[in-house]
Amino acid sequence: MSIYVVPQRELSFIFDEIVDYKQHCQMPGFEEASADLIEVILPEAAKFFEQVVAPTNPQGDKSPAHLKEGEVVVSPGLDDVYGKMVDAGWCCLNGDSAYGGAGFPSVVDLAVQEMSQSANLGFSLLPMLTRGVVHALGLYGTEQQKDIYLEKLISGAWSGTMNLTEPQAGSDLSAVRTKAVANGDHYLISGQKIYITWGDHSCAENIIHLVLARKPDSPEGNQGISLFLVPKFLVDADGNLGERNDVKTVGVEHKLGIHSSPTCTLQFGDKGGAVGYLVGEENRGLQYMFTMMNNARLAVGHQGVAVGERAYQQAVAYAKDRVQGRVEGVEGGAAIIHHPDVKRMLIQMRAQTEAGRAMSFYAIAAEDRSFHHPDQQVRAESATLVEILTPLVKGWCTEVAMETTSLGVQVHGGMGFIEETGAAQHMRDARILPIYEGTNGIQALDFIGRKCLRDGGQGLSLLIAEMAETAKSVTASSSAIEALVDSLQVAIKQCQQALDYVLANPQQSTSLAYGYMMLFGNSVAYWLMVKLALAAQKAIDQGSKDRFYAQKIATTEFFAHQLLTRNYAYLSSVVRGSSYLDSLDDKDFTTIQ
Repeated sequence: MSIYVVPQRELSFIFDEIVDYKQHCQMPGFEEASADLIEVILPEAAKFFEQVVAPTNPQGDKSPAHLKEGEVVVSPGLDDVYGKMVDAGWCCLNGDSAYGGAGFPSVVDLAVQEMSQSANLGFSLLPMLTRGVVHALGLYGTEQQKDIYLEKLISGAWSGTMNLTEPQAGSDLSAVRTKAVANGDHYLISGQKIYITWGDHSCAENIIHLVLARKPDSPEGNQGISLFLVPKFLVDADGNLGERNDVKTVGVEHKLGIHSSPTCTLQFGDKGGAVGYLVGEENRGLQYMFTMMNNARLAVGHQGVAVGERAYQQAVAYAKDRVQGRVEGVEGGAAIIHHPDVKRMLIQMRAQTEAGRAMSFYAIAAEDRSFHHPDQQVRAESATLVEILTPLVKGWCTEVAMETTSLGVQVHGGMGFIEETGAAQHMRDARILPIYEGTNGIQALDFIGRKCLRDGGQGLSLLIAEMAETAKSVTASSSAIEALVDSLQVAIKQCQQALDYVLANPQQSTSLAYGYMMLFGNSVAYWLMVKLALAAQKAIDQGSKDRFYAQKIATTEFFAHQLLTRNYAYLSSVVRGSSYLDSLDDKDFTTIQ
């Protein structure tokens, strides 16, 4: 089993060429988060997650969180590790400084999130959900709620959860039945929520649940859902903890992966009702929760990048160590990394991970601009870009994670199928990513519907235009770069063709959604890889002999020749229509005897 090493050079390159961090940190609110400071902060974070968190990953997989006598028992060592993370200040670097946060840009926080996710994916979900609660309360909470809860949440002393799903209400949240009955200055919450990530644990002093529920007099459907803050332990006006609220854990799921993350079934109101407080306005809970969900969707997309990075590092270590067969030019037995097909798998893992990282940071940089840029038009355009990119980051990056982690097992051969190597854990952990925080089918529908048809493709046209600007502005200094740009131009044309078809045939959109999302995800990812390759070629032209830059061009070439070619299939799946889906009804899917 390999150790985890934070790819600091990769992150620095992303900060320079995708984020343009020297300019990024000039936005109002970020003046103290200079590039020089980041060069100090990120290496310190790397040490923590490499040395303290990463060693807990295999043990957490072998010793899952579980329920014992009504209390959740977390994986060994995580209570202590979480305490150290809180003390070190790594839980929420982008927290508002008015509430004790460091006030760093979200791109910096994302870099730390990646370290946490690669080190221990299941454990990383604990601060991830808390970040979502911080985000939602910061936008919609009352001043009193912010004063009482935000400082403790930002520090990590308290954690947060998102409570949407019920046994009968999954993707269709209009079916939510959890009740909220007014009782003086608060509400009494009763009902059951399932699949609650880190819904109960002993790591933090308190857990702040954000719960979707409906008042008795609220309308049916999505319009009648409100959002409530329900603490595990009641909190007085001064922030002091009181008695335990009427919330209990009645189950912890046995899962395929992310074993160190307790996925809980929570029962609210067995003793008369859990005390809850309305967040924002009545009947707007779903809108508010989507703010938290979109934040989580970007984080889940980056989990795909992070677990792909961990799987890649382990596969490389094994391929260098495993001797098998002979290769021309290698004396004696050859390590399998010399075999062409193993090289193919490793470079695919690397290329897809690097592409996903670029897209994820590009999206988060846009999110920072949407809140902090001094120009209102730039803020608005950046907000549109975030909306468009969110389903792509979540959908494409997590689909790719299934490929990279599977390839990691394949590189190990038979040993990858053996749990002791740890390769299988990455694949098992990755399998949840296309499912939670909105399945990738939901992401595809969101992308083609709300992010394309709703505005007549205007937002996507802006993105396509930005991609085209990159291609037009290039003066190729090498044949390799020229070929990469030519491939980018083909991808741009494919995206435009798909957009035109969907706009002309909106009635087919639900059937075409997946291929449409993957086409744009693949193309945007490649576009950003080309930007990195252009920067690498510039360094080479200026005399650099650093192999890092040659590697960047090589991975982009691989993507162009081996992965971008999938666009032809994605485009075909869109423009050929979906009449075949109507050729079968539900009875046709039964087994034919």
